[in-house]
Amino acid sequence: MNQDLACFSEQTPATPLFLLSSTTWPAFLAAQTPAHRAWLSAADFSAKPKQWCLAPNSDGQIAFVVVGLEPVINLYALGKLAVALPLKAYAVANEEAFSSQDLYLLSLGWGLGAYQFTRYKKAPRACGQLVLAATIDQAKLHAELRASYWVRDLINTPATDMMPQHLGALAEGLADHYHGHCHQIIGAALLTHNYPLIHAVGRASIHPPRLIDLRFGDSHLPKVTLVGKGVCFDSGGLDIKPASGMQFMKKDMGGAAHVLGLAQLILQQQLPVCLRVLIPAVENAIGSDAFHPGDILISRQGLSVEIGNTDAEGRLVLADALTEASSENPAVIIDFATLTGAARIAVGTEIAAYFSNDDTLAYALQTAADAVQDPSWRLPLFQNYKHLFKSAIADLNNAGSSSYAGAITAALFLQAFVPNTILWAHFDIMAFNPSTSSGKPAGGEVMGLRAAFALLEAWYC
Repeated sequence: MNQDLACFSEQTPATPLFLLSSTTWPAFLAAQTPAHRAWLSAADFSAKPKQWCLAPNSDGQIAFVVVGLEPVINLYALGKLAVALPLKAYAVANEEAFSSQDLYLLSLGWGLGAYQFTRYKKAPRACGQLVLAATIDQAKLHAELRASYWVRDLINTPATDMMPQHLGALAEGLADHYHGHCHQIIGAALLTHNYPLIHAVGRASIHPPRLIDLRFGDSHLPKVTLVGKGVCFDSGGLDIKPASGMQFMKKDMGGAAHVLGLAQLILQQQLPVCLRVLIPAVENAIGSDAFHPGDILISRQGLSVEIGNTDAEGRLVLADALTEASSENPAVIIDFATLTGAARIAVGTEIAAYFSNDDTLAYALQTAADAVQDPSWRLPLFQNYKHLFKSAIADLNNAGSSSYAGAITAALFLQAFVPNTILWAHFDIMAFNPSTSSGKPAGGEVMGLRAAFALLEAWYC
């Protein structure tokens, strides 16, 4: 599903694109012809952030475009222009005023804004093209965008075409392309191989549940394991969601989409790691074989779990996958999941909440996130809240006894399945834009992926 990067061009000459701020605007304006000064004045352009304006030649063609920027470069400053400007090639005319990193971020934002989901409907229009500056790492830029496009495509695809078997086929394709290995444990075999929680959540669906296990690279290299929640549709199970709660539940496999996209980026950029990707892929359906509130399930690790709510299924499938991930004692485990509405209440829809059992890892992850402008924020693994998911008849309850601290209690539940000796980070993400904004079309969204990649790149390159 990776899309071609039609938003970039090597065409020369290209229409000049001047990126200006309140400090550079006066000198730029003074250097223009009287006609252009009059035009820009009439257009009320003053280089305020998010402003842009076309300036014509005497023959009515576009002479140049001016864009207002914030004092500190914002990744999404050019995000809307790819689909708003006339269909031409554009090049930053004052690129000497910016660092290579700034130009990289601006170009990435242009590319993110150019994304359109076209599997079922033709794009309403083509996008303008940006000529990339020679100073930026174009191969890395293309790899980041292709990974982001793929993640968005996977999340945007409705459940009818994105069930566990479809995720499995996509994983097989990734393994084939990058000379890795993909093994799938499907249906009743999950019980044979001791993945009871994954099986219980997915057994009511006509689409058999599975654990997708991908491996790449030399086993002597540092072991990095990614785990992604692959709930391809979440009805809530017997604790059924209301219709409004199910509307966007095709996105509940957003964690799986993220680890597939991150894996592709790691492989494309050839990070020197031994990579493993685990995806518990299920549909949380309603049927005669559905698991029940009050059931006691024994996890792969051996801990017993009382089902307080069948709609808290993501942590169940992740528990078995994290237990398996930990069995090889990797250098680091990073999981992604559309896990709780509580995380959205805490940080909103544009920030990736994350947790970690290690302060050094958490600090490095925050540093990486800030550097690449991938908004992320650490929430605490506050141990005093463990009592909120205690059970009188089992080791754990999958649903807390309180509506408070939902994201934290979910993360604490997962922590029970990861030894403290293994570095672990858990992303609780929205993975979806409720509406369109600059660089962020409505629909599937990438959150925390670039931060995680920047961390791994800093550690292992």
